Amino acid sequence: MTDGYEPPVTVRHAPAHDRYEAVSEGHVVGFVEYRDAGDHVVMHHTYTEPVHRGQAVAAHVVAGALDDLRSRGRRVEPTCWYVADFISSHPEYRDLLVDV
Repeated sequence: MTDGYEPPVTVRHAPAHDRYEAVSEGHVVGFVEYRDAGDHVVMHHTYTEPVHRGQAVAAHVVAGALDDLRSRGRRVEPTCWYVADFISSHPEYRDLLVDV
């Protein structure tokens, strides 16, 4: 996702760090961390650099992560309040929720 934020934010998977990163102008400006739980991933923490808060960075990185997880056939357990709220507000991602 890039709309709504200038300069554009791109989302990349950083598996060595167990997270998805929001990158702007070559710098990580936010991320969502996850833990592999075998049949699904637990998304447990979202962070945005303070200077970039209020610019939809967290929404971009969470949506990008969920899109990637969907493409890989993975399901999600959102223990981070932000991820849970994001999925609740975006019904197109509710099919990714794992029954806990």
